[in-house]
Amino acid sequence: MQVGVLALQGDWLAHGVMLTPLGVEVLPVRTAAALERADALVVPGGESTAMLRLMEPERLDDLIAERIRTGMPVLGICAGLILLASHVEPDQPSLGLLDVDVVRNAYGRQIHSTIVPIEVDDELGEPGSMEAVFIRAPRITRQGSDVKTLGRSGEEAVLVRQGRVVGATFHPELTSDGRVHRMFCELAEGGDG
Repeated sequence: MQVGVLALQGDWLAHGVMLTPLGVEVLPVRTAAALERADALVVPGGESTAMLRLMEPERLDDLIAERIRTGMPVLGICAGLILLASHVEPDQPSLGLLDVDVVRNAYGRQIHSTIVPIEVDDELGEPGSMEAVFIRAPRITRQGSDVKTLGRSGEEAVLVRQGRVVGATFHPELTSDGRVHRMFCELAEGGDG
């Protein structure tokens, strides 16, 4: 299986470090041709409006949206989650493929970055918690009825899944816990989820 990682901006290489031990081929995605070869896609953290601008020359936003609508699994991390969300505050364009509303930078500026334990669903296996790195993280303020919460920080959903679309407000690639990436690869290999 080839897992594409959108390699326009952000720390996309860190996702390759997490994915390679899982036995998948990691494919940097910068062009429509590379996206076409990918079986699944990780949209990393970074800056969502910058990513949208960088997607324009190859129309990657439209192509990614079409691939996801036709069943390609996607994992959106932080800015990637913002790009997948139905609605974003402050208002900005998004792909609207995950039935959640998010608020950008809801936890504060870069200096407010933090590492906290979160509770995780059985879908991620044991133990029932993991460390989560939050960097200028979005907050999920609404989720549709078919969006499952896979991780919580207190009462707040921080890891969600709707079918084959997964979104995280934190950065799982910045810890040694590979369960989010493993769960995503299993979802990509196994069907609908």
